[in-house]
Amino acid sequence: MVFYLPETAENAAALDEMTPRQIVAELDKHVVGQPEAKRSVAVALRNRMRRQKLPEDLAEDILPKNIIMIGPTGVGKTEIARRLARLANSPFLKVEASRFTEVGYVGRDVESMIRDLVEISIDMVREEKLDEVAEKAEQNAEERLLDLLLPPPPISRHEKQAGENNEGATAAEQFQRTREKLRAQLREGKLDERQVEVEVRERNFPAFEIISSQGIEEMDINIKDMLPGLFGQKTKKRKMRVTEAMEYLIQEEENKLIDMDQVTRTAVDRTEQSGIIFIDEIDKIAGREHGHGPEVSREGVQRDILPIVEGTTVNTRYGMIRTDHILFIAAGAFHVSKPSDLIPELQGRFPIRVELHTLSVQDFIRILKEPKSALVKQYIALLETEGIKLSFTDDALEGIAEFAARVNEQTENIGARRLHTIMEKLLDEISFEGPDLKKKIVRIDNAYVQKQLAEIVKNQDLSRYIL
Repeated sequence: MVFYLPETAENAAALDEMTPRQIVAELDKHVVGQPEAKRSVAVALRNRMRRQKLPEDLAEDILPKNIIMIGPTGVGKTEIARRLARLANSPFLKVEASRFTEVGYVGRDVESMIRDLVEISIDMVREEKLDEVAEKAEQNAEERLLDLLLPPPPISRHEKQAGENNEGATAAEQFQRTREKLRAQLREGKLDERQVEVEVRERNFPAFEIISSQGIEEMDINIKDMLPGLFGQKTKKRKMRVTEAMEYLIQEEENKLIDMDQVTRTAVDRTEQSGIIFIDEIDKIAGREHGHGPEVSREGVQRDILPIVEGTTVNTRYGMIRTDHILFIAAGAFHVSKPSDLIPELQGRFPIRVELHTLSVQDFIRILKEPKSALVKQYIALLETEGIKLSFTDDALEGIAEFAARVNEQTENIGARRLHTIMEKLLDEISFEGPDLKKKIVRIDNAYVQKQLAEIVKNQDLSRYIL
């Protein structure tokens, strides 16, 4: 679901030294504007680092100050939370509040968010451990592959006795020289297409759906672990190319070198101490349901979420997980409802409230140009792979931004997401031509932008335009 920086001593030390102002500066590299929201999450992250330096008995009583972000879609709420989690190397999960319903109605129980967060943490820690053992696993896999390419000769009793003589020593040296030649060829890729026979494990075990009092959760159960004597370790021989065999053997060696018990302990601790859950669309469960259709009490959903946010213990396949110190960031547009429509208990668990502002034309221009993964940079890099040199003039970007802001005003406001659609429409012909494009240097100016936009909205009512 998400990518994270590997946790190293250098990264941990660097993060520990970062002030809230520096954290905001890092977020500025990816998200434009919204200084109040960035300031709030930066302080929340810094408080986590401060808490870790306190005595254990005092740290246990200091709970995170959960945040609720109020603002229209597409202004950066999710991205701020996601980038904060990447910066802190924290397990991060985004869920929609509307997916949770009362017990007895179609939906998932609220505890599933904690189980999902633990799974993400397990994957994170496992990836970190894989990086640590990658070199050793590759060495072991290389030795196993050489054994397949050049099996060691069987040693008879006579040869064993002769091994003490020069004749036996010479044969061993010759075998070792041949093996080293094969090793060199293997590393140079000269043996990639050669076929070898590898023993692979059969992993086709069924999965079960378990219905519990908490709801319906899909849990993969390995029957081999439940009934080891019945199934055993079945293997079969399979022919594959050397490159495929090397990848398979590396995976096997990595699994042997990783201590999954240690991974689980580390992941559970990281979930409890630094996990971040982003609850989107919380405004959809504010107040009570009105109108026709099934009566699903929104207040009931709030009361289901409340214990998780307050702090409780959730049973997972990896053990009991405490939610006391998980940071919850809620977000919603609150066009119809308002935060005070939430039940008082839930309001009290989100003491920090920040309002995110609608994006202006200048914000759109900055979004197109400034972030590390800005849209303009993305399209330039994509087309450069086919030898097309794409460039944009400043007035062209201003024209795109003004058009996006105008459409947002006259239609449903979807924030910066509007830019994605406009850029796709503008560059549709260039992207379609690809390598066949006659002019390999393409300069997008305001005249081209206005011409294309005029064609796009020709004979269409802008208030109903799908952009």
